[in-house]
Amino acid sequence: MARNSAETGAGIAELTRVLEKLAPNPTEGNPPPFLKGEGADAVRVSVDPDPSKHVIAHVFKVSIDPFVGKLGIFRVHQGTVKAGSQLLVGDARKPIKIAHLFQLQGKEHVEVAQAVPGDICAAPKIDELHFDAVLHDSHDEDHHHLKSVSFPPPMLGVAIRAEKRGEEQKLSESLHRMVAEDPCVRVDHHTAQNETVLYGLGDLHLRVMLQRMTERFGVAVKTSPPSVPYRETITRPAEGHHRHKKQTGGAGQFGEVYLRVEPLPRGSGFEFVDDVVGGAIPGQFIPAVEKGVRQVLGDGAIAGFELQDVRVSVYDGKHHPVDSKEVAFVSAGKKAFLDAVEKAKPTVLEPIVSVEIICPEANTGDIAGDLSSRRGQVTGTRGLQPGMLAISGLAPLVELEGYSARLKSVTGGHGSWTMQLSHYEAAPPMLQQQLVTEFQKQRKHEED
Repeated sequence: MARNSAETGAGIAELTRVLEKLAPNPTEGNPPPFLKGEGADAVRVSVDPDPSKHVIAHVFKVSIDPFVGKLGIFRVHQGTVKAGSQLLVGDARKPIKIAHLFQLQGKEHVEVAQAVPGDICAAPKIDELHFDAVLHDSHDEDHHHLKSVSFPPPMLGVAIRAEKRGEEQKLSESLHRMVAEDPCVRVDHHTAQNETVLYGLGDLHLRVMLQRMTERFGVAVKTSPPSVPYRETITRPAEGHHRHKKQTGGAGQFGEVYLRVEPLPRGSGFEFVDDVVGGAIPGQFIPAVEKGVRQVLGDGAIAGFELQDVRVSVYDGKHHPVDSKEVAFVSAGKKAFLDAVEKAKPTVLEPIVSVEIICPEANTGDIAGDLSSRRGQVTGTRGLQPGMLAISGLAPLVELEGYSARLKSVTGGHGSWTMQLSHYEAAPPMLQQQLVTEFQKQRKHEED
């Protein structure tokens, strides 16, 4: 065994010598294409691996070391970076100080005095460093950047929450660190569902991240499938009314609101209109009416989902010179809005996503049939390299749970896919009834 170890060490040393002799050094290689400006106005600029020129370095990785802290790992393309020097990040006006320079050798961090073109170094504990940042020492290099790298979008999500109470802040910090380290990680907080969703490239990617959270950051989490972001809306105009009157012995509460609702085109959001004339509702109470309406928008009216694409017009009401208070008009506005929504034939909307599936041509029929079985449809195809095809389509988001595994099975691991939100449309009646029933049961349980 000792002999094998010695032979392995000798082989690595020999390989290193071969690479040193045969591989091009930084002055012989082709420099990466740096650009200045954005979009169509971007122009290519030359970068010369000359240690005497202005510094240009590129941060290609960010790592969170449990002992050293945040490490910005960069390659020097031009100039000389010295420990203690001051550099600019991107187009920032204020420079940062490179207090220490490390060369990374496995787990070891070897401190060095300077780095020249071709060197890969790390700078610790600098919050301004981020993935794809360009470091320089002159404002002449402001707005320099490398051509953006196209990363696959994170497709698979899992809802997470801290296993132990009191570790929510620790969980949040660990998620921020993972997002900083990995450009293919995304974290969304869905306010309506009150859940945090971690997105990755697939099952393996998510498992690695969850394991990292436990081992590196000491956070144990519980996971569950993410909720589908359904929405609610109305389908016809209607009017609502409510009088809030409360007498408790002293000063009472009084507020009366008349309003009308009407549907807006899909994707329009929410509009609130003050059509009150003659001071039926004093101007200082109109924001209270809107506040009550917005409470319903966030909580939902029939199934507990955010309500959208509706215009609310307050046109009449009554007030009392003594008993009218803001809280009274908040309650009156909320219940008048619920009354109107109930008469306006409300419906539940489901998210429809556009998908693009890359697969072998031989699997086209299987993919189209599977998409159709998920209430989806193929909208187009285009050829790629020989034998491969890109299929475009639309499908309800709820039907795509577990689709990555299904696609892998159908294509023998040769397929890939991406999706993005396209629009919302009415959910099937059976699904709507199921969602409404579940919401009513939950509300009744909470009241009990």
